[in-house]
Amino acid sequence: MVRLHLHLVSDSTGETLEMIAKAALARFEDADVVRHFWPMVRSQQHLDRIMPTLQDNPGLVLYTLVNDDTRARLEDRCHALGITAVPVLDQVTEALEAKLGQEAHGKPGRQHILDEAYFNRVEAIQFTIAHDDGVLHEDWEEADMLLAGVSRSSKTPTSIYLANRGYKVANIPLVVESPPPQALYNLKRPLIVGLTSSPERLVQIRRNRLLSLNENKQTAYADEDRVREEVKFARRIFADKGWPIIDVTRRSIEETAAAIIKLYNERDLQRAEKIGGPV
Repeated sequence: MVRLHLHLVSDSTGETLEMIAKAALARFEDADVVRHFWPMVRSQQHLDRIMPTLQDNPGLVLYTLVNDDTRARLEDRCHALGITAVPVLDQVTEALEAKLGQEAHGKPGRQHILDEAYFNRVEAIQFTIAHDDGVLHEDWEEADMLLAGVSRSSKTPTSIYLANRGYKVANIPLVVESPPPQALYNLKRPLIVGLTSSPERLVQIRRNRLLSLNENKQTAYADEDRVREEVKFARRIFADKGWPIIDVTRRSIEETAAAIIKLYNERDLQRAEKIGGPV
């Protein structure tokens, strides 16, 4: 298998570049890729400091640099080394310039200006962390989404991912011996989604969790029959309440979150149509 050294060079946080690279790499199975992450490259001096590593590990360079001099220096050095360098946003930017009839601003990190959306995202993250694992159920009506499911069904990581997209998310574990608070069934605002997984997968995850805690005793927490009972219990609640269900067994966190956002948008569209509001 060929090993690829992938260099991600950005003049800002590199978050956008990292997401693009991750999305593209997801289309290649079992790719042996070593990522080298170079954020905040805003000067030729900084660029010169990373070039020895790039020279020692040639591969592919993906970059988002807006400064013309820094871009030109990177392109010249890569050309001299025989390394392909791809400006990943150029085609999109050029197409937007043509359609909007104006030139794009050349300020590094402009997409991360502290605007209202940024502060909304911070607020969503704070809310989500504070309402993890069934805590503060009296505030659930303020949430955009609520995720329910048995232990280790990806509720927390999915909630945090959604919070980073600007959604306020609460989550609650469903436990056979401890029925959820009545408040869960009276919610009007949040979209409630049930997360489930195959018992076999849950058992594997829970056993790994116990091992990481140096817990070697046999417990009901990772007993397959017990886990099957938990999954059935949760599914009955989802079915009785008519909540949408997402099986996370073979889904990544990103895929699960995308499915939830789609459900959320579809519900908002249906509500708008019912009251004759904007679609």
